[in-house]
Amino acid sequence: MPPATLETFPNPRPERDYEIVTRFPEFTSVCPITGLPDFGEITVTYVADQRCIELKSLKFYFLEFRNKGMFYEAVTNQILDDLVAACAPRWMRVTGAFTARGGLSTTVVAEHVKPGYQRHPSEPR
Repeated sequence: MPPATLETFPNPRPERDYEIVTRFPEFTSVCPITGLPDFGEITVTYVADQRCIELKSLKFYFLEFRNKGMFYEAVTNQILDDLVAACAPRWMRVTGAFTARGGLSTTVVAEHVKPGYQRHPSEPR
C-alpha cells in the first residue's frame, strides 16, 4: 500500500475562527528500544485558515505509525509538522496521551501558531 497522503478541502468559513477537534483513540506506534507496541490517543485541535484536513486521509496517515519505532515526543511533533505542512492552520495543537507502561503514563503537547495570528484569550496556552 502506498504511503497515505494527507488530503485537505477548502475551509467553508475562512472568515471565521472556529475550532476543529479530532480524536483518534486507537493510535499505535512502536517503542524504538523494546520493539513493543505503544498505545495512546492523539487529539488534533486547530483553527483552520484556508484548508481543512480530510478525515479519511488523516485516519490512514495515523495508521502508518503502527510499525514505526518512535518515541512519544517524536511522534507528537512529527504529526504536528506534517499536519501544519498539509493545511497551514492559523493555530494547531496536537496532544498525544499515551497509555501507562511500567506505572508511567505520558502526555505530549505540541503547538503551532501562524505568525501574526492572535489567539483568542480563552484558548489555553
